[in-house]
Amino acid sequence: MRRIAIIGAGQAGLQLALGLQAADYDVTLVSERTAEQIRDGRVTSTQLMFGPALALERAAGLNLWDDRAPVMRGLEMNQWDPTAEEPWSARFTTTYDAEVRSVDQRVKLSAWLELFEARGGRVEFRAADADDLAEIAARHELTVVGTGRGALSSLFGRDEARSVYDRPQRALAAFYACGVTPRGDETDAYLRVTGMPSAGDAIVLQALTVGGPCEILLLEAKSGGPYDCWEDRPGPREGLRRAVELLRTYAPWEYERFAGAEPTDEGAALYGAITPTVRHGVAALGGGRYVLGMADAVVVNDPITGQGANNAARAAAAYLDAIVRRGELPYDERWMRGTFDAYWEHTRYVHAFTDLMLRQPPAEHVSRLLRAAFEFPEIAHRFANGYADPLDYHDWLIDPERADAYLAKIAGSR
Repeated sequence: MRRIAIIGAGQAGLQLALGLQAADYDVTLVSERTAEQIRDGRVTSTQLMFGPALALERAAGLNLWDDRAPVMRGLEMNQWDPTAEEPWSARFTTTYDAEVRSVDQRVKLSAWLELFEARGGRVEFRAADADDLAEIAARHELTVVGTGRGALSSLFGRDEARSVYDRPQRALAAFYACGVTPRGDETDAYLRVTGMPSAGDAIVLQALTVGGPCEILLLEAKSGGPYDCWEDRPGPREGLRRAVELLRTYAPWEYERFAGAEPTDEGAALYGAITPTVRHGVAALGGGRYVLGMADAVVVNDPITGQGANNAARAAAAYLDAIVRRGELPYDERWMRGTFDAYWEHTRYVHAFTDLMLRQPPAEHVSRLLRAAFEFPEIAHRFANGYADPLDYHDWLIDPERADAYLAKIAGSR
């Protein structure tokens, strides 16, 4: 039985650990927190997941919340600027082709960790550092680092050729809320985005949290704008109150719904700023030992495109397949680099799409297409469903010439 260690009990680490466990590998999982500590802690993400990633969970038998987690049926996008010389607004709604869900990682990861332990999995509860990593790698045939937190990710080194930004492009504030007033129409089941040039984006999604269904409000703040006001890191109640007051001015249709909202629990607020980064997929520890990076340890995206948990699920599935196909051959440096490179072949489109959506000012061809989405339903539908697999954007959004050709084709068909 081959011995494999996984550092990090997030979406990628636990999904891979459970997959390897089911395939009869000897797996050691290193987790900073117990299941109880995860469940009772603070929220860690918005974890929006699209159809393909949910299908990977379902294929692995890890879809434990299908009967409880809300399904988002479509996307509502609002763009407006009441401060312009000539105030303007635009709105479209469109449906998703496959299910979209969000399950609080406190709920998901605690349950998956308990499942791994119940099936006989071995867990070492500690925060691993670089010295620990060398000791762990010496005891196992393969060590995979699946956490982007702390100093471990720095071992992999920034890939300058693939990393566009060297600092965060947005300040983030997220709140889990209950008591949100429904509109009473089909858009209550939609993911809703309100973009304003000076402020940033207000994103609202439905989720399942520790106390049941809720709504998440994520503010993606442009630097120096009115949403960029979280340096004091207020508690959930004060933070949500401040966020709702911002909605009064910058997304009034959301203010009407959130005016009476309350935080779901004492851990229902999250603040931060993420530098989108690509790192090298393999780290050398010395003495001829190497470790393989996975998910957030090596590819980090701003959550504006909701790709984090989806990337993690794809990484875990890809690495599981590569490990099983390796059979009894050694997990050497060449194999590790090939495994990461194969994963990057798809993930590069995700990263390129996210980088593009963060660009300020927006690329001209992207602005043209997004404006057209408010006029042409087929563009709105394709844009919304591309989030499920950003590879599609390569054919019509990321490249300026292809974008213009696609827009001309759509406009010419009218």
